[in-house]
Amino acid sequence: MTGDTPRPAPPLRGDPPLRGDTPLRGDPPLRGDTPLRGDTPLRGDTPPDTPLRPDTPLRPDTPLRPDTPLRGASEPLAALYDVALLDLDGVVYLGGSPIPGAADALAKAAASGMRLAFVTNNASRTPSAIAAQLTGLGVPAHAGEVITSAQAAARLAAEHLPAGAPVLVVGGMGLRIAVRERGFRPVTTAADHPAAVIQGYAPDLSYSLLAEGGLAVAAGALFIASNADSTLPTPRGRQPGNGSLIQVIATATGRAPLIAGKPEPPLHAEAVARSGARHPLVVGDRLDTDIESAVRSGADSLLVLTGVTRPLDAVLAPAGCRPTYLAEGLAGLLGPHPGVTGTGGTFSCGGWQATVDGRGQVAVTGSGAAMDGLRALCAAAWSAGGVTERAATAALAGLGLPSPLG
Repeated sequence: MTGDTPRPAPPLRGDPPLRGDTPLRGDPPLRGDTPLRGDTPLRGDTPPDTPLRPDTPLRPDTPLRPDTPLRGASEPLAALYDVALLDLDGVVYLGGSPIPGAADALAKAAASGMRLAFVTNNASRTPSAIAAQLTGLGVPAHAGEVITSAQAAARLAAEHLPAGAPVLVVGGMGLRIAVRERGFRPVTTAADHPAAVIQGYAPDLSYSLLAEGGLAVAAGALFIASNADSTLPTPRGRQPGNGSLIQVIATATGRAPLIAGKPEPPLHAEAVARSGARHPLVVGDRLDTDIESAVRSGADSLLVLTGVTRPLDAVLAPAGCRPTYLAEGLAGLLGPHPGVTGTGGTFSCGGWQATVDGRGQVAVTGSGAAMDGLRALCAAAWSAGGVTERAATAALAGLGLPSPLG
């Protein structure tokens, strides 16, 4: 869009799953807002059957308004939150290559007392395999610190199906193992009369397996998807993700899947339960999954600009996808965050001032740290309910911020 008509920016994700006219076997609505009681916490002392309260602050001065975007913090975020719920691709690594400075920042955050949990929408690999990859990239991790959308999808299935039920797995080994660990019997054909079909991303997903899943869903099997990310960030650009692939079965059957992964609440609840977090900080690079998940779950969030989201996307972020904090990368965990002050239509942060009018026009002046300018610009744009893309692009030009995948 290059005109001057103000508009809120649309979410970054692709088209939502199709909504079939037939309900999914009359299943009741999911209670994703209730924390799931899961396995033993990572390193905390919260028993697995203790109801978890992620909104309980660790200390009186911890920020408590997850619906209020861009708050300041006088102390490092690693000192204000007990657990960082970290997305992986675009945050810790990008397409398998480590993001510069990420390992060092996480080591320092952990040394300060912040516990780390790695939360991914990618259901193709096992927690052990992911932990081994992280360790190889200089980020020591063990399987209990990794929470995947495959685990959340298997738990979601357990809310609807009895133990031992056959489940057709349309995905990789990570999803098959998660289904088996939850007590189900993984199958590969519709002839096995599966009670559910669970689909997750796999780089080698075949047409024949998609066809079997489609036949089973058409016959009445419950349809669950690990996540609905339309794309995956890679060094070559954005490539199709599970959200694109689930459209094959959804289009063929007219049946929409239940979604376990971000931004839906089940994966966040799974992460809170497994980590024992009392006041977590969601850290991610995507507005439409990581940040929206935090907003919907009532958690604070840190948006980093090392993956999918560009500075322009942050300025144009819609109301349900606005982060609590902004940073160029994971070093944002280690220091305080300046607050943004506003008077009338002018918002200030550091040495920058951003001004917005009622016609969707915004401008920024001043000097200092570029991220402070972005914070002021975001606050101004968000307060106006949306600004034009042309005005936001022009305002950003003078900040000199990096532009990741776009």
